[in-house]
Amino acid sequence: MKTFREKKENIQRNWYLFNADGKILGRLATEVASILRGKNKVIFDQSQDLGDYVIVINAEKVKVTGKKQEQKLYRHHTNYPGSLKEIKYEEMLQKKPEMIIEKAVKGMLPKNKLSRSMIKKLKVYRGDNHPHAAQEIEVVK
Repeated sequence: MKTFREKKENIQRNWYLFNADGKILGRLATEVASILRGKNKVIFDQSQDLGDYVIVINAEKVKVTGKKQEQKLYRHHTNYPGSLKEIKYEEMLQKKPEMIIEKAVKGMLPKNKLSRSMIKKLKVYRGDNHPHAAQEIEVVK
């Protein structure tokens, strides 16, 4: 049985705008990851990248529930012995609020080659301004 595969040039990609002001991090990330994967389309296929572009503004105003504000840690290793780096959520929110949303969404994408192309379609910005005004953007509430 032969399956139907959409050709790259025939894929219609839309632009969606999310405002993170007052939204809960995990709930926002699941909506964004679903659109990046293309699950909102009728022609969804898990073996293809059919997702749309997503713009997230006001990244510094995202909320977390419970005690995550004080307890959540972001860790990375620099591949040198004894070099595990930890950054608290509060510090990350001050320095790089864009990374908080990017890491949350990336964790919800599949762990394969497709996720690398999907995450490139995510644009996260601090504040209300973004350079994609030329696109036909659909605002998601």
